[in-house]
Amino acid sequence: MTLFLGASLILLSQNHPNLILTKEGVKEIKKNLGTVPLFDDVLTKIKAEVDAEIKIGVQVPIPKDMAGGYTHERHKQNFFILRKAGNLYQITGDKKYAEYIRQNLLAYAKMFPSLPKHPTDRSYATGKIFWQCLNDANWLVYVSQAYDCVYDYMSKEERDFVEKDLFRPLAEWISTDNPKFFNRVHNHSTWANAGVGMIGLVMNDEELIQRALYGLKNDGLNNTMLDNDGGFIKVEGQNAAGFFAQLDYSFSPDGHFTEGPYYLRYAMTPFLLFAKSLANNRPDLKIYDYRNGILEKSIYSLLYESDAQGRFFPINDSQKGMSWNSREVVAAVDIAYLDFGNDPMLLSIAEKQGKVTLDEAGFKTAADLEKGLTKPFKHKSIAYSDGADGKHGGLGILRADNNDGEEICVVAKYAAHGMGHGHFDKLSYSLYDEDGEVIQDYGAARWVNIDQKGGGRYLKENQTFAKQSIAHNTLVINETSHYEGKVKKAEANHPDQYFFDVKNPKVQAVSAKELHAYTDAVMHRTLILLKDENFKNPILIDVFRVESESKNQYDFPIWFHGHLLSTSFDYTTQTNRLTTLGNGHGYQHIWEEASGKSSSESNQVTWFTHQSSGGGEVNGKLFTMTTSSEKNDELIFARSGANDPSFNLRHDPVFIQRRKGGNSIFASVIESHGTYNPVSETPLSPFSGLKSVEVIHDSKEYTVIRISHNSKKTWTVAIANQDASEKAKHQIKIGKEMLEWTGAFYIQ
Repeated sequence: MTLFLGASLILLSQNHPNLILTKEGVKEIKKNLGTVPLFDDVLTKIKAEVDAEIKIGVQVPIPKDMAGGYTHERHKQNFFILRKAGNLYQITGDKKYAEYIRQNLLAYAKMFPSLPKHPTDRSYATGKIFWQCLNDANWLVYVSQAYDCVYDYMSKEERDFVEKDLFRPLAEWISTDNPKFFNRVHNHSTWANAGVGMIGLVMNDEELIQRALYGLKNDGLNNTMLDNDGGFIKVEGQNAAGFFAQLDYSFSPDGHFTEGPYYLRYAMTPFLLFAKSLANNRPDLKIYDYRNGILEKSIYSLLYESDAQGRFFPINDSQKGMSWNSREVVAAVDIAYLDFGNDPMLLSIAEKQGKVTLDEAGFKTAADLEKGLTKPFKHKSIAYSDGADGKHGGLGILRADNNDGEEICVVAKYAAHGMGHGHFDKLSYSLYDEDGEVIQDYGAARWVNIDQKGGGRYLKENQTFAKQSIAHNTLVINETSHYEGKVKKAEANHPDQYFFDVKNPKVQAVSAKELHAYTDAVMHRTLILLKDENFKNPILIDVFRVESESKNQYDFPIWFHGHLLSTSFDYTTQTNRLTTLGNGHGYQHIWEEASGKSSSESNQVTWFTHQSSGGGEVNGKLFTMTTSSEKNDELIFARSGANDPSFNLRHDPVFIQRRKGGNSIFASVIESHGTYNPVSETPLSPFSGLKSVEVIHDSKEYTVIRISHNSKKTWTVAIANQDASEKAKHQIKIGKEMLEWTGAFYIQ
């Protein structure tokens, strides 16, 4: 990859503002104020917000609290407000905003030299203003923009004071004083690089700019790939640290962020703000062209890795509900629209967001919305690779609409571990409909910024349950998580995509293999989204094959979202006393509620889900999973929440198919077949149309299942287990029937 040398940097003359706002952009905004309603509305609201803070006066308390506590939230509010006040000063010319920033900066500069490490001292990199350096870096990213906006308003003596006693010491604290924080590849380090680089650009400090771009040259850290936290990549050679290293190693070539969309949403702010600042000040770096436009690709990967409502798939450590409406995505959409070709699909997202940023990008977006240039943003089926080289597995997304235009979406995860935020969930999947989750991923055990829940930090149950394999929709062998639940082992291995085929919108499929999660087992999963006239909605066909010479216990969990209605098998319910499923690897957090035995080759479970799409009359939906079974399979209903004295976990239902054996196939079909109107109290199509799902052949070379409908219609699904070539010809005899096809799979 290209290494940009410091000697090639062009030192441009200082002309403030020069980071996100520019003098030319401010002139354009001022000239058109009053003509763009959305932008004018944002301006009015932000003025009211900042004016209210000015009335309160400067509030710079001595830091003492964790996230959610007063001092933490006060300093966090300060950096948001100061950035907004800077933009208001530039756009309105009202000096009260500049004066407010000046007074705050002087107050911080007076306080900072005497600040010790934050008294909580509970982070691997403790901050000064906040409990962790990460938040200090957040503060610097935002406040550098405020300083840029009032640079010429403040006297030289005042600038010298705040730079000497505040900005440079803070930049040193989050870089040279905390190399473990600054000199790694991780979203934390991206914030650090951006903060140091942006304040360096404002102050025209070339040393800080170089440090931000290329990292610390002698950081004193070991050369292992992972530190003891298992959370950061350490690389050697060119671009081993700094902003270019973040761009090199955080993304796959097609823009997928290895930590997942939740953390890309968070990291997008420093990535884009620093990149835009560099584009405005160091055009010779051609930052937007770096790695074939990796930043533009990353924005689209973020948008595509979301459900029909724009909520990000909760991959790895994620808080559910984070969506396109977050302030970070508002900024990303606006910057992408201005700087990456005015894609009219982005305008439709901005329209849904109902707000824009108070800068040039937001103004351009709002102005073109007003001109009616919008085109709908279309989610699509897409596969993303993982790893800097794109060879560490990936993510497969299948999408299909029913006849009413409502979406069914399957997310297959066969990605790399995802560093410290990764989960042990190889070959897992989630299923969504138009309203939200049907088969869910737990996400993270964390209550962000809720002080009562561990100061807003990750809770211990995140390690003991949410990350463990049993908390996901994937196979667990002998009650042990993938890679034995060890981060370093997980980071050293990954699944591989076997095939991804979406050429036919009626039959889309993704398939992947995992060879290393267990020492004596090969796992292979194929997911097919089938759109057929016999079903109102597309159905999901799931074929999970495990090959092992050992006699194992297999647990195949499905975390269905909703309320159990009925089953085709008998079970015994634990009505007086509950016991846990096991003692470790997440099993200790699951209550066993009921269990039964399979007595047929196929079983059914039906559940009801009721999700609100934002008001009005909302129909509940009915789903049935029809599974292939072997005699004496144990069929378990259970629920998360055991061994949880602080009630940190949600109490979610799960259906587990348990089997003893060696080579085995778990085949199932999930069908969305009915609705229930709570006003009319009328159920429509409350029963599944399927009769059975059976495995009719399995060998090293081929797996074949048969799906039977109540109408006597059948479908045969065949998968070539060894050759996924599109041109490979296959032939297998099933009874008297000869199956012949070309390609990785066959369905008829």
